[in-house]
Amino acid sequence: MGRRVLITGAGGGPSNNLMRSLGRADATIDLIGCHSDRFILNLSPARRNFLVPPYDAARAGSEAQFGKALRTIVAENRVDLIIPGNDHDALALAKMQKREPFACHALLPSVHTLMLCQDKYDLNQLLRDKGVAVARTYSIDGKHALLKAWRALAPCNLAWCRIRRGAASRGATMVRDAEQAWSWISYWHTMRGVPVEDFTLSEFLPGRDYNVQGLWAGGRLVLIKMCERLSYLNADHQPSGMASTPALAKTVWEPAAIETCEAALRAINSQASGVFNFDLKENEAGVPCITEINAGRFAMITNLYDLSGRHNMADAYVRLACGEETGIDDPYDDDGGHYLIRELDTLPAVIASEQLLVRIDNAQRK
Repeated sequence: MGRRVLITGAGGGPSNNLMRSLGRADATIDLIGCHSDRFILNLSPARRNFLVPPYDAARAGSEAQFGKALRTIVAENRVDLIIPGNDHDALALAKMQKREPFACHALLPSVHTLMLCQDKYDLNQLLRDKGVAVARTYSIDGKHALLKAWRALAPCNLAWCRIRRGAASRGATMVRDAEQAWSWISYWHTMRGVPVEDFTLSEFLPGRDYNVQGLWAGGRLVLIKMCERLSYLNADHQPSGMASTPALAKTVWEPAAIETCEAALRAINSQASGVFNFDLKENEAGVPCITEINAGRFAMITNLYDLSGRHNMADAYVRLACGEETGIDDPYDDDGGHYLIRELDTLPAVIASEQLLVRIDNAQRK
């Protein structure tokens, strides 16, 4: 066996995709998974899987139990590296690492950086103050604040209403007027228990939709790649017709978007380490604007960044975290064009542009 890597959230989509990328990069990597849900854990492709206590920051003793279980797995399996599989675990691991470092490698951003990135409104305001392109965004604590925010955005035919914390576009949709926005917020408040003050209203960005994933070490950019979302998974079931997870995405290279991501990370933490993935959309002027940053964990679509281009980003992360040479001289990895194709109950496929029509015949050709 090669390096032993423990990945939390095993069985879930992001963790499983990451494991698949690592397996393609190095067949000797010994993958170990853990999750608090035994049913989801059954979907993990790891060689060994461990059921751990659920972690709830609001429940006394929860972090200690979760941490003890992880440290036991690390010690008994001689784990070389631990990687969080989601935002929740990234923050939990960073807090544990700060108090008492794990007996293995862990390449994580600081607790402060993670907490900032996990609050979309606070992140938006900091980036705006630092001169980084973002959507104009206002916090909401009641209907009066909502009406004030709508007037501040005028003139506009559309705005974007969403919850300031969370992933997978939870509680996010476009709205046409203030009453529609208030109805959306009221629904989530009364039916889903989301506090009104957890919502924001921002300008709607109509342009191209990008995701950028990068790897940093002590503020130094190690590797960066990007793609454009072309369609969305389960779009017909989303009120907005949009989502954070694409059904179809293509690797592209837009220097302005890359520069914005680099500027954003310098504004957040000039000495940051770990993996960061950025969501951006173009405004009416075509300027790429940061809409959120997921810090410390790989994107759901990481396979597109790992299985195309000159370097496998997941593999580079493991090497960097373990103190090994990555072999990367140029961090800007423009692969020339690959597609990620996703559908329910199928594995994501990464296909080179020139291979799209291989094994496909056109029944309508003359």
